[in-house]
Order: sequence, then structure tokens, then C-alpha cells
Amino acid sequence: MSINAFSVGRDCQLVVMGPFGRLDLTHVTGFDSRQRTAAVRIDRIDGTQLGAELPKGWEGYFEIERGSSAVDDLIAKMEQTYYAGGAIPVGSLYQYVSETDGSTSTYQYDGAVFKLSQAGTWRGDQSVKQRLEFFASSRKRI
Repeated sequence: MSINAFSVGRDCQLVVMGPFGRLDLTHVTGFDSRQRTAAVRIDRIDGTQLGAELPKGWEGYFEIERGSSAVDDLIAKMEQTYYAGGAIPVGSLYQYVSETDGSTSTYQYDGAVFKLSQAGTWRGDQSVKQRLEFFASSRKRI
């Protein structure tokens, strides 16, 4: 249950079903997602402006403090699959949001592909931050 009259980060839980099964992200410190669209604009002869935003998927990222090799292993396995002549494997993401009224909203991101855009900087006495980006073909409420 949400502890505020508005959403905060701790109101969100995430489950990643990678292409090879559930991916346990050890220490997620941030999650960002946004809809991609293609703009269509029409300028009618009478001067009326019309528009549409056509859905073109979802993209985003996870900010992670590295606590295990799970993300590195996923990317390595995906690369091995690709270089062995296999198709680019896809997965799904599930986002559970504790709403302020006590209910839970669940969103499923389908056809997700992943990219490790930041594998981490290794320095003495500092945590290793990683960034796992994704693109999903669609998002739906379930």
C-alpha cells in the first residue's frame, strides 16, 4: 500500500522475465520508462490542424548497483546466441505500482530487448553502477 497521497519510487516493484527466464536484479536504484510515438500532423485546407501520435513501443532503463553477475551473464548469453546464428532473444517486464487508494496497477511490457549501456566503473571502495536499457514493442495493463 502506498504511504503517501502521491506515488514515490518505493511504490513500484519490477520483475524482469528475460529471454532465458527470470532475471533477478540485485539492487535496483532507479527505473525509467517512456512511450515512443510517431507524430502525424495534418494541415487541412480550411486551416484546421489535426494530429495523432502513433504508438511505437516503450523504452527505458534500470539503474542498478551491481550485486551479482546476473545482468552481465544475461548480456553474454544473448551475444553468444546471436553469434551462434540465433535470433535476438526477447523477454517481458512487469511493473507493479501500489496506488494511493490501496489498489495495485500491473503493467506488462512485451517483446523487450535489452542493452547493457553501462557495465560499470570499477574503483576501490565504490559501488559498481550499471545501466540496463530496454525497448519493448508494447505495454498493456493486466
